[in-house]
Amino acid sequence: MVVCVYMPRFELAVAVGDRSAAPPTQPEMGGADAAGGGRAPLGRALALAPQAGGEQRVGEVSGAAEGCGVTSGMALGEALARCPDLVLVTPDPVAVAEAWEGVLCALESVGAAVETARPGLAYFAVDGLRGLHGTDAATIAAARQASRSAGRRPSSTAVPPVAAGRPVRMGAGPARFCALAAALAVRSSRPLVVGEEDAHRWLASRPIGLLGYRRETEALVQPLSRLGVRTLGELRQLGRPMLADRFGMAGVLAHRLACGEEEPLQARCVQERLQETMSVGDASSGPALERVLGVLVDRLLARPERRGRALRAVTLSARLDAGGAWRERVVFRQALAAPERIRLALSARLQLLPAPAAALGLTVECFGPASGQQALLGVGPAAPGTRPTRAVRAARLREAVGQVRAAAGQDAALRAVCVDPDSRVPERRVLLTPLPG
Repeated sequence: MVVCVYMPRFELAVAVGDRSAAPPTQPEMGGADAAGGGRAPLGRALALAPQAGGEQRVGEVSGAAEGCGVTSGMALGEALARCPDLVLVTPDPVAVAEAWEGVLCALESVGAAVETARPGLAYFAVDGLRGLHGTDAATIAAARQASRSAGRRPSSTAVPPVAAGRPVRMGAGPARFCALAAALAVRSSRPLVVGEEDAHRWLASRPIGLLGYRRETEALVQPLSRLGVRTLGELRQLGRPMLADRFGMAGVLAHRLACGEEEPLQARCVQERLQETMSVGDASSGPALERVLGVLVDRLLARPERRGRALRAVTLSARLDAGGAWRERVVFRQALAAPERIRLALSARLQLLPAPAAALGLTVECFGPASGQQALLGVGPAAPGTRPTRAVRAARLREAVGQVRAAAGQDAALRAVCVDPDSRVPERRVLLTPLPG
């Protein structure tokens, strides 16, 4: 059985909670009706403002904004035309990442192997937790209690805990899509559990809008609604070949979801993370900000927890003077341990800051090998120019695969296996399988 943990409007709630810590003399939000002083309730017409430099579309919206016809992903001009009193909240990706990491760590503290879909939505299986908590109901109750008390930031930050105490909806089913439908149908503190024998019939009555919670199928909601398809049962009756002809692989996936067919959960790999933050003071931009970045790099490399390992991927973040935050993930071309090369790679990303910064942060997302173990693929371990041994080449190839996956995801490095080389269909000749590394 799969359990879905859903926190409605998580990013909007975190952004609004962070604005409540601002002094009363400063505007908390910008927009058609900026609020000042005190916490802005989610009962107002709120929406996350577009990211600086990105497409001009609003993010998550409150229930009052939805009542006026504003939806997530709508163009900014159309949203303001539909709701002139709409308040635009500055997004805070740094606070969202910190708060959601706290929720995931809290779920993992009760023994759950969590798969995260996006901030505010996660899944885990309860089959392996019955020995710890006794029953499925006790496991769900423990996860609910942990997620409600999570979301607290480290004591070193001055931002209050805004995710703690947020409403949590939990549903359970034989697959993640059924569990998501159950969590969205919950209207009280009690979780909704859908049995395997009732899942097929229960999913048939669910609205077609559930496809919008999957990135691969969210673009199908509007076309299917225009065609008159209102429920997953009606979508199932259209048939998989017809959906494949009209929508391609997205249509096939939508039909599989409506039938309750899904891949097993892929729990996230728990990795060690190191973080350094520093208030920049008057050095909010320019060369002075680069010197602050150099101090952060030196502090991070001097941490004893690094244990001589190189850095493969880091996250550069900043809190802005005007409110909100900025976050950028950087994957190096190769694992680095030299501070000069790391500063050179990160200083170019400082040019992407949308506004002067008040604080700068640097977090290690992925470690590489120890700095003394890195070498070129064509250089042997002892004498340069000699042919490396088979074991050395295999170790370096594994490191190269890990570097590619850190940059482009787990499916970036695949191996071609000849299955039917004499077939007339090209897709049947070669099969792509994960490359061990």
